[in-house]
Amino acid sequence: MTSQVETSSGAVASLSPDPALPAQTAPQTAPQTTTGTGSASPRTAAPATKSAGHVIVDALVAHGVKRTHIVPGESFLDVLDGLHGSDIETIVCRHEGGATYMAEADGKMNQLPGVAMVTRGPGAANAHVGLHTAWQDSTPMVLFVGLIPFAHRDREAFQEFDIKAWFDTGAKRVMVLDHAERASEIVAEAFFAAMSGRPGPVVIGLPEDVIRKQIDPTPHPPIPVATGGMTGTDSDALSAALAASTKPLFVTGGNDWTQEGADQLTEWLEKHHIPAAAEWRTEGTVPFDSPSYVGPIGYGRPRPTYDLLEETDLLIFVGTVPGDVITDGFLCRQDWNKKNFLVTIDPSLRGRSGPVSYQIVAKPDVFIRDLAKIQLPVKEEWKAWTGRMRAEQVAFAALPPATPSAGPARMDTLMANLVPTLPADAMVTLGAGEHTNWAHRYFPTQRYASMISARNGSMGYSVPSAIAASLEYPGRRVVTIAGDGEFLMNGQELATAAQYGATPLVIVMDNQEYGTIRTHQERHYPERVSGTQLKNPEFALMAQAFGGFGIKVERDADIPAAIEAALSAIDEEQRFALIHLVVEQRVRAY
Repeated sequence: MTSQVETSSGAVASLSPDPALPAQTAPQTAPQTTTGTGSASPRTAAPATKSAGHVIVDALVAHGVKRTHIVPGESFLDVLDGLHGSDIETIVCRHEGGATYMAEADGKMNQLPGVAMVTRGPGAANAHVGLHTAWQDSTPMVLFVGLIPFAHRDREAFQEFDIKAWFDTGAKRVMVLDHAERASEIVAEAFFAAMSGRPGPVVIGLPEDVIRKQIDPTPHPPIPVATGGMTGTDSDALSAALAASTKPLFVTGGNDWTQEGADQLTEWLEKHHIPAAAEWRTEGTVPFDSPSYVGPIGYGRPRPTYDLLEETDLLIFVGTVPGDVITDGFLCRQDWNKKNFLVTIDPSLRGRSGPVSYQIVAKPDVFIRDLAKIQLPVKEEWKAWTGRMRAEQVAFAALPPATPSAGPARMDTLMANLVPTLPADAMVTLGAGEHTNWAHRYFPTQRYASMISARNGSMGYSVPSAIAASLEYPGRRVVTIAGDGEFLMNGQELATAAQYGATPLVIVMDNQEYGTIRTHQERHYPERVSGTQLKNPEFALMAQAFGGFGIKVERDADIPAAIEAALSAIDEEQRFALIHLVVEQRVRAY
């Protein structure tokens, strides 16, 4: 889409989103003025200008941004004005945490950073939770923060704060637009920083008076991002390591993939009978039903995948590194005699735990492009090793009986009745808590980014991420599983779902407690329950109040009918649905 601006002379200037194309001006006949003698002479046209806030919007359009997630503020009104009538969809959220969670989820699903906009002071403080999620999850995101006028700085003005002091330790870059003429350039720099190397969040401060200044609207082209790749030496080293291995294991992770790369890796693994596990909460890169997929590795993982890390004689991490969660608090796979290959575009290996035998500096797709050229004879040991671990994963993921019990509602019964209804491209989003383990165990993730979650353990992520997924993929079945504690942290964003037509299925597992914390409490302070118990509202009535479908389920026998009614509301009435599942305490998925 080409953006156009009208000059003072009436000429139309086109701002092409293609960085290879220069801005062009449509041919126009210059207006003529008549002198007192009747002769005509051309009038010099004043140069076209735009406010810096409008130029920022043009730059976002040129970078391919489809939507921005905002909580409005008077500090960035000129940007909001630029969004009016633009090609960017503006998603107005109910809390800055919800807005940044949606932007962060957007960054996980796409090659471009997700975009959020909030105001100064309190708004910026509320947005910080999404920034931390993007930082720890290595998600590209750009957060615009409106600021006090430049002229008011350092005078304790209303809602003034030091943006660099607040965000500098949790963002890849923090930039302030102090020079209006750099508006387009600073957007290009921010997108480059968010996507280059290990992806992450970037913050741009927008002083209220600076973004109103009129400037030359000539766009700054997007900055290309290096993707790395395997050298001949890298390929030889990996080939030799694989040839010497009898129990190799790939671990996929991170948010820097494409579906094409995921498909190509799966094909190569299956061809060579080599297994792959998934980093915590990134399931789907290698499909759930692939003969090479052997399960997730992370908190609450089944024991076999924990043992895998110690048993394998060659670990190959792609798109991630063996960090705290994968190594169970820097305890597992710490022997430097073990062989670990780390494939990541981040040369600093930030977050790495344990031995490093070899690093290949590459993004997943280009690594896999080069990996596909490596053809090795299949070893019988590989077949036996992969077959054993695959059999354990299949047994672990087998659905429980779908027939309800005579007692209280159970998550096992819900998953047993829900999963058979899911299409192949179904997505699941998760916040934080023990309720997520049912998805890890049973949800059939068949594509890259079919599981969107917060790997920093951030609560309140479930509903906003489900809304982002539903807006990105209208018509796809999007399911979110929320705990009763985390649902109330951002459940108000269901109003946003209703406003913009998002249609996720929201499952609230209500066990009247902060379950994960209770589990740790029982481990360290047995039978001394303190600070973890909850008294909850009627979540189904909340969903109805927000304009969606809501149903409360307390008996196991009522689960099949509740699922049918909820899916009918989504498919036939085109509105979100919520199942409030009241379960017993201390029930576990595994």
